[in-house]
Amino acid sequence: MEVPGRGPPGEAPWKKLSKEELENQYSPSRWVIRQGAEETLRTYSHIGDEATKKAQATRRSLLHVPYGDGEGEKLDIYFPREVSAASRFCLFFHGGYWQSGSKDTSAFMVNPLTAQGVAVVVMAYDLAPKGTLDQMVDQVTRSIAFVQKQYPCNEGLYLCGHSAGAHLASMMFLTNWTKHGVTPNLKGFFLVSGIYDLEPIVYTTINAPLHMTLEDAQRNSPQLLLEAAVTRPSDPACHVLVTVGQHDSPEFHRQSREFYQVPPAPCLWPEVEGPVLSLPSSLFHQKGPQDHEPFIQQILSEGLVHARCGVELPDPAVSCFAHFSTQTLRRGGWNASFEEIHDVDHFEIIWNLTQKDFVLTQVGHMLSLWRARLPLHRRGGEVGSTEEPLYWIFGLQEAGILMVRIEYPISFLYFTPF
Repeated sequence: MEVPGRGPPGEAPWKKLSKEELENQYSPSRWVIRQGAEETLRTYSHIGDEATKKAQATRRSLLHVPYGDGEGEKLDIYFPREVSAASRFCLFFHGGYWQSGSKDTSAFMVNPLTAQGVAVVVMAYDLAPKGTLDQMVDQVTRSIAFVQKQYPCNEGLYLCGHSAGAHLASMMFLTNWTKHGVTPNLKGFFLVSGIYDLEPIVYTTINAPLHMTLEDAQRNSPQLLLEAAVTRPSDPACHVLVTVGQHDSPEFHRQSREFYQVPPAPCLWPEVEGPVLSLPSSLFHQKGPQDHEPFIQQILSEGLVHARCGVELPDPAVSCFAHFSTQTLRRGGWNASFEEIHDVDHFEIIWNLTQKDFVLTQVGHMLSLWRARLPLHRRGGEVGSTEEPLYWIFGLQEAGILMVRIEYPISFLYFTPF
């Protein structure tokens, strides 16, 4: 199928690509930087296989548990040392463009997470050409309902998906759970290098085993359907973290950014709507609850709020701005944040989940930030303490500021005070 021709201004950027360019953009192995494509795929498979063997050898588990009647409708459950019916559960959906991959080689995060007291569930679903996208989405939905029914006292279900698995997890935004007789206790979504608009896939060789029509793609594209979602978070603490690897292709970056709709803006002074906050680094000290109100008044009253970009900073190492924004996920009522993971490609971002010190396996740290209602976005290197703005950021919400970006010499943070 030919790629649609160049259309009117504002049309999706991928439609301006040639067939060869589009194929390249959606071939993650062509964007790896440390190994060749074939070696990277072998490494990815090997790490997943070894992580799964280690998890099954060292963790208490229930393997090949049926969540439905189909042959491929199985899941594996790995428990922490201290087992409790009230545990938190991380449900993982593997990638592979809906046509490859297996739960039997996808226990990447089991050891790091179970060591932190989190049970991990790894799902299987029928792959193409046997399974259609509609069937896969239904299977993922039923697997989540199954876990909720089996462990009704859980402290939270956290959905994590990589690549195609991130797509399947994000389709849960659209689920009408009343049809399944249960409302899952969803507390968070980790969406890793996902695809949220499937239309470009229709015009690539990836679609050969999928047999996906344009109508199929549109029906299964959360980017297109999110505003009509039936599901709303039953718990305001339910958080969505959209991530992409620094070395993912530009199309994967676009997909993630547009799903969350953050400005790509790598420059120091991007074009924004709304006031710009110019803050000297001396203001970034720990503020207690008793201090944050005067601090906000200082920000709002002492000439630190500017109506345009490009003001000279008291300290050139730090800049901060706010803009009024309507993110796709936020319009649906979801508490969402975005993070570009530094110096990883499409495969490293997931095999690094085997490491206890990887940013995406620091569940305790991430949950503490979420409970403080402070989504964190990091890019380009290490940053200092993320606890410093915890108090003053809430005052910004009361002042009507929807987003703040603090820019450092080698990284930047986004804070959304909701």
